[in-house]
Amino acid sequence: MSNESAQRMMLGDVEVIRVVEWQGPFVPARDLVPDSPAEVWKDNEEELAPDHWEPDSDRAVMALQTWVLRSAGRTVLVDTGVGNGRERPGSPQFHQWQGDFLGQLARAGVRPQDVDVVVNTHVHGDHVGWNTVAAQGEWAPAFPNAQYLIPAADDFHFGPDNAYAKGLREDDRLIYEDSIAPVHRAGQSLLWDGAHRIDENLTLESAPGHTPGSSVLRLASGTDRAVFVGDLLHSPVQILGPGCNSCFCMDAQRAEASRRRILQRAADERELVVPAHFGGTGAVEVRRDGDGFALARWAA
Repeated sequence: MSNESAQRMMLGDVEVIRVVEWQGPFVPARDLVPDSPAEVWKDNEEELAPDHWEPDSDRAVMALQTWVLRSAGRTVLVDTGVGNGRERPGSPQFHQWQGDFLGQLARAGVRPQDVDVVVNTHVHGDHVGWNTVAAQGEWAPAFPNAQYLIPAADDFHFGPDNAYAKGLREDDRLIYEDSIAPVHRAGQSLLWDGAHRIDENLTLESAPGHTPGSSVLRLASGTDRAVFVGDLLHSPVQILGPGCNSCFCMDAQRAEASRRRILQRAADERELVVPAHFGGTGAVEVRRDGDGFALARWAA
């Protein structure tokens, strides 16, 4: 299902707007998070259902969403979803997808020409699709005035220098060619590694494992803190069991290490954790619970 309304909140001086491209039951819960025991889902049903888990079908509920940040006088998009009209043979549910994402952005008060910065937390098809739009038979940047921030390690891995992720999936080449390469050709991309400061409120940091260049975006404004974690988390069960990777994580050991590090800091510094795919309010505070973590409070 789609979400026509936009969720808004203020974190210090930064306005945060959530725009949902798609939301609903996705795949069986333990197909998504293979190492998660069935009892973790059942024992936490009150927290997980219905926004993150559909108990009757045992399917994980997920969202594809973009976070719009109005920070220091500029408009920043965090991830850009699936995009329309894409060849995605390896992802039948999003092959030739048609949605109204740009219309949803407009209703949230964001026109393409108003976007100053696009953050791709990593180069997967559901995070870079609206980087571009079809124009006169070609793909062109959807946001003509924006600088696109792309992790250098992912650009290398998924790009032609590494033969499109070593040619293991046709989708990887297609994603790069329709959603990344056109931004490079337009001169609107910036590759970064390690850390990159966007403004006084926002900083990108590498958190590899899900992909070689996976990253998180830290927000610090006034007394408020948040961390936009991309695909470090696909489900709240990975907070309850941080050793559990999603089926999409490329390097399990590094993904787990990044997840634990980011969750430890979030708990200690009271950062709101904002993943790319959580349903419901989409963001949660966490706290330490022994050697692990617990869900403390969902964002209002």
